[in-house]
Order: sequence, then C-alpha cells, then structure tokens
Amino acid sequence: MTNESKSKNLKKADQYNDPKHNYLDYWKGRDYEHAAEEMAIDRLLKGKKFKSAVDVGGGYGRLSVFLRKYADKVTLAEPSKQQLEIAEEFLKDKPKVHAKLAQAEDLPFEDGELDLALVVRVLHHLPDPMPAFNEINRVLKKDGYFLIEFANYSNFKNRVKHAARLKKMPINPIDIRSEENKRDDEIPFVNHNPKTVKKQLAQAGFKLEKSLSVSNFRSPTIKKSLSEKTLLKLEKNTQNLLAKSYFGPSTVFLLRKV
Repeated sequence: MTNESKSKNLKKADQYNDPKHNYLDYWKGRDYEHAAEEMAIDRLLKGKKFKSAVDVGGGYGRLSVFLRKYADKVTLAEPSKQQLEIAEEFLKDKPKVHAKLAQAEDLPFEDGELDLALVVRVLHHLPDPMPAFNEINRVLKKDGYFLIEFANYSNFKNRVKHAARLKKMPINPIDIRSEENKRDDEIPFVNHNPKTVKKQLAQAGFKLEKSLSVSNFRSPTIKKSLSEKTLLKLEKNTQNLLAKSYFGPSTVFLLRKV
C-alpha cells in the first residue's frame, strides 16, 4: 500500500482518537447487542479451536477477550491509538490479548500466519472493503476462517421503505452520514448490501459457509418493552431462521479461504 493510501486510511480512526468520543461509553446500555454478537460467534465457531487469531478493528478489545475461548493467541489489530490505550486498561486481568496499532488493509502478519480473522463493526467505515478483504486473505492460511459482521442495508425495515416507494434495493454502499458530515475529512459511515459483500468476498478468495441475522430486535421501542432475557431468547430462535432473508440490521458471515 502506498504512503498516500495509508494516510487516507488513517482518517478512518480519527473519530476514535477524539478524547470526546469514548467507545467504551458507547456500549453502555447495549448489553443486548453485545450478547447477540457473542451468541453469533459461539454459533459459528462452536467445536472449533485455533492457534492464532486476529480481531481486526476490534476497538478496545470488546470481543478479543471472547475470542480467546476459541484461539490460543489473539491479536487486537486496531488503528486508533486511543482505543489501544483504553484496551490496555480494559484487558488488564483478562485472558491475554496482544495489541498492535494496525490498519485492516495493512496487517502486521506474515503470509498465511493466522487461522482465524474476526471483523465486527468495521465495514461501515469501509465504502470499498476489497483492500481489507484481500489483506485478510493474505494473512490467513489455506482453509483459514474469516468471521465478519456488517451493517445490513437490505434489512426488513429498509426493504419495506423501498417497496413503498417502488424503488429497488441499491447494490452499492449507502452513505448514512448527515448532510453536514458528508465530507472527505469525515470518517465514512455506510451500510452494505449483503449480496454485494458476498460477491466481493468470493472475489477476494473466500467461500461462504454460513450466515446469521443478528441483533434482530435492536429497535429502541422493542428494547424498552421487553427484558434483556426475553430479547436474547428471541434472538437465539431467529438468528438462523431469518438469515436467508437478511432480516436484521446486522449480517454475520462465516467464510473459509479457498
């Protein structure tokens, strides 16, 4: 990757280096979403064991610790210095996680070094995820696993809206930033079409093994009406059931490097 490309990609971490934006605080009140993502990881990795894994863009290590259930060595590869500073405190007294300052498109690993790569809540900052997909393919060994979550624009709510307006679902990423923030110097925020992401992953050398619909009941109204226990029971019963229809706001894919 050229120095110019690296410089542009550093903008993706700007918000997470802002002292006014503490990503740890963002997760307060989002226990259901966190548990739903852990549930999905458990479902997809159950019965598997890995020597080495990377949590790409994993923030302060929220899921890096959970990944230790499945991997002997986990590296948190995060582009934000502030997130890594928060991680140092968060990961203290928890199962060992190695932390490195790194971009998704420029990972500090040898070719074929890793068994598993995890990417959660990162793709919404990547309008063009192909450089990251290609880099993850590079660092994974043959038949290595790639577990990815991304914001799904083709969710049920959006499909109803587009149908009411007699519009087709877009295949390209949709910028969801406010008009005032749609500037080159602002961090990207996009939602992706799962069918497009699936094609991009195939192009990068990955084969889809399983998909899940995740955080199916993220609606503020539903979260106020039902207990977390009830929400997670519903989530457990619907992640598989609603996967093919891309129902929820998050889609999770488990893939293998071919």
